[in-house]
Amino acid sequence: MEQGSARESARAAYALGAFPRTAADGRMPECRVPEQSRGERPGCEPTGSGRAGGPPAGEEQAARGEHTHGEPAAPRAAVRRHSVRGQILDALRAALVDGELVPGRVYSAPALGARFGVSATPVREAMQRLAVEGAVEVVPNRGFRVSERGPRELAELAEVRALIEVPVMLGLARTVPAHRWGALRPLAEATVTAAAVGDRAAYAESDRAFHRAVLTLSGNEQLVTVADELHRRSQWPLVSGPATRRADLLADASEHTALLDALVSQDLTVVQALVREHFASADG
Repeated sequence: MEQGSARESARAAYALGAFPRTAADGRMPECRVPEQSRGERPGCEPTGSGRAGGPPAGEEQAARGEHTHGEPAAPRAAVRRHSVRGQILDALRAALVDGELVPGRVYSAPALGARFGVSATPVREAMQRLAVEGAVEVVPNRGFRVSERGPRELAELAEVRALIEVPVMLGLARTVPAHRWGALRPLAEATVTAAAVGDRAAYAESDRAFHRAVLTLSGNEQLVTVADELHRRSQWPLVSGPATRRADLLADASEHTALLDALVSQDLTVVQALVREHFASADG
């Protein structure tokens, strides 16, 4: 029995090994995929239990008195596939924001898989998710076409976002204590940091993080989910036109800190004006 438990503990520890996390800018890290998934890149093999400083999962179960002998092992392949797909999805979203994936152009899963050093399967799964979000369109027997989004669609998205978020933020300005807004200051400053170096992907992620944090104070999880999805869609680039300049990103980022100041002082007029102006930007 002791030997059986040891084998189960070792198996669970290996199955739940941690994967390399995506970098802060949304790009794939250098060591992207576990060795077992690709048959190369030594050093990517999961180690330990996947829990920082903690014992293997089987030992935790034994400590709680749970019976582990004879239970089926965790599906290692499924865990790996999900983790790789998540990393690829983040990388593809960053490429969309940066304009590396050109609107109107068709990309195949095998070609993108070769670019990221993975098989076509996680790329195809990530692209299917982007298709649901409206970022790409499925082209039978060819791949995925990046959706073409023009000024009118971005203006419509901005209008819908304003209809949702303006009244919520005005309500929060009336009810949320000033010290709670102070906790959001680092998130606002993160957008300024990303804008200062012209990193569109990092700015897009930090921008959404700031807005999510503000709306989370409403306590309405459904609202946060819907608003975040609209926000993500509004960040994809136009069909044509120059890339957003660093100065434009800095101007947008400064609106976050100004908005926090207005929320703290409960200046409802400034809050409403800032939010509407922020949404009018394609990167807001």
